[in-house]
Formats: sequence, structure tokens, C-alpha cells
Amino acid sequence: MLFTYQYVPHQLDKMQEFLDFIFYKVWCVAQGKSYDLELFEANPELYEMMKALHYSDTEYGDLFATTIERVFEIFKSLTPHQIKHLKKWYLANNEIEKLCRKEKDLDPITYKELDLFNPDLKQELKKLFGNLYTHIISVAAIKDKVGQIEDHYQQFVTLNAMGKCPFCGIADIKGIHHSKREAYDHYLPKGTYPFNSINFKNLAPMCHTCNSSYKLVADPLFDKQNNRRKAFYIYANQQPDLKIKLTLKHNCIDQLSSDDIELIIESDTCGEEVQTWMDVFGIEERYKAKCLSDSDGKYWTTQIQDECQNYEMEPLAFLSIKIREAESYPFSDTNFLRKPFLEACKQAGVFGTMDN
Repeated sequence: MLFTYQYVPHQLDKMQEFLDFIFYKVWCVAQGKSYDLELFEANPELYEMMKALHYSDTEYGDLFATTIERVFEIFKSLTPHQIKHLKKWYLANNEIEKLCRKEKDLDPITYKELDLFNPDLKQELKKLFGNLYTHIISVAAIKDKVGQIEDHYQQFVTLNAMGKCPFCGIADIKGIHHSKREAYDHYLPKGTYPFNSINFKNLAPMCHTCNSSYKLVADPLFDKQNNRRKAFYIYANQQPDLKIKLTLKHNCIDQLSSDDIELIIESDTCGEEVQTWMDVFGIEERYKAKCLSDSDGKYWTTQIQDECQNYEMEPLAFLSIKIREAESYPFSDTNFLRKPFLEACKQAGVFGTMDN
């Protein structure tokens, strides 16, 4: 990705804390016990919430409460060895940053693998975690304890005010002056991985094109051949050090095709992550299409031609000005891509005849 987000602590983090308690302090110690609301007493806020859900009559509130009980009954039948495995998987699936770094001895569990382990457990967990973000978190009794996604979004875009999607750099991200918001993407897909669908270290605003057209349910952790790979962590402290270079096969801008553009994106510190990002988000196709667009790449060259005449400047002198502007404001007007495209045009001699 082009830049990382800064994580925003919020009241919504309580939902993951509640689930941690339910997993470790209720499910994992279920053997020999009967299900009762008193199991939640050690966590007063969760206890209050579970009591409110018990006496309420809402579809997804009931789904949350009854599924927790059904999973409890399944855990009662598991062996200590099986519970040890589940603890390891639960921990691994919530170590989002470490998974992205592909740390050794940290292997995520998928629903497909969980189905082989215990199909009944897989079915109940998928029902629970599949609905947490989309429906359950909006139940009144739960919302009273953990807050609302709209409030989280306002705090998020107040701190992360770049206004551009970091996954592509092309599209805008709605900010504090909009009445609507972007959708949050489950970076590790919630339909693939259990246990982390409400972990906000796995959730981030993403533009509609990235979310709904390119990434979809693509898995950053594994390629299409099921090979494990590194991926950018969306809240990493270190910003990516990307170098974008373009080369044109000829200097006839009006006749350029995607095959005539060579795109290379490199990094001294995160080369594997770059390749994952490009694959998951269709970066090569999208960046080339941007360069070939009449309102982008072709306009960038036309602007040089027109403005150098208006200001009575040599084309290469005006080109240097535009490149310096792009360096100063890389995420305005897709300057991070404009700069290497203009440099490629210069190298190919697009402005050569105008400089004579």
C-alpha cells in the first residue's frame, strides 16, 4: 500500500475484549459446567449486556446469545488437547500484524480447516463471527456498551485525514465533511478466517473500487496457489518506501496501450509485501489504465505542451516544475503516478521535438 493508517483506539474495541473473555473464560473452561449468565459475572459490563440480551427480543441479539450458548455446549465435549489447539488458533488469527509479517510458528486457521476439526463448531462460529460486524454490533444492548461504527469513523478520518485510499492512491476517502462514510474492509476476509471479524486491527476504511471491484475476498496471506506470503499491515508504524518507475516503448502518446507501458514498483524493505499488494488490488492494471486515460496520463502531457506555450517556457523547463510539484504533494492529483509517467515520457522523447 502507498501509506499506512494510524490506529484509532475506540470504545468499539470492547467488543473484541468481550469476545476474548467469552472464548477464554467461558468456552475454554466449559467442561463440567452448566451454561448460565453467572458465567459472565467476572466481566461486569459483559454481564450486564448478556442479561439485557437475555430479556430482549431482537433477531441478532438472540442470535448472539444463543450461539454463544451452543458453542459452550460444543466446547464441553472437546478434549483438553483440542481446546489447546483452539486457543492457539484464536490467538494466531488475532495477531494481524504478525500474520502479515509471516512470523514463524504463527499459522492462521481458516473455516475450511476448522470444518475438518469440528464441523458443528465451524458452523456455529461462522454464524456468530459472520454477523458480528454487519448486524450484531448494531443491536441496541450491544451498541450501548461498545459504541457505534459511525462515531469510530469520524474519529478515524479526523486522525487519518489524508483523504485518499491508501490501498490505491487513486480514489478519495470520505472525511469529516461528508454525511456518508466508506465501508470498512476486513483485511483478512471474515468469510475465510474465524475469530477476528470485529477486531479493528483487521478493519479499515477502503474505497469502493478497492473493496468491491478488486480485493473482494482475496486473501493477503496466501496467493492463488496457496503459498504463504507477506503482506502490508494496514496499521504499521513504518511507512512503505515505494519506488515507482515507468518505461514507455514508444513516444506516441495517443497510440499507447497497456502493453507499451512497463511498470516497476520496488522497495528496499518490503519487496514481498509490494508484490502481494499489487496482486490483491490489481495495481498494475489500474495504474496503467490511469496513465492511458484521456483525463489523466494524456492530459498530463497535453498540459505540459499547452502551459509551456502560455508561459513562454521551454517544455522541459515546465516539465521540471510539474515534477517538483508532484514530489511535494504526492497524493494530490495522483502525483505519485504522474511523476514517474512524466519522467517516462521525457525519457521516451515525448517532449523532445518541442525542445528543438
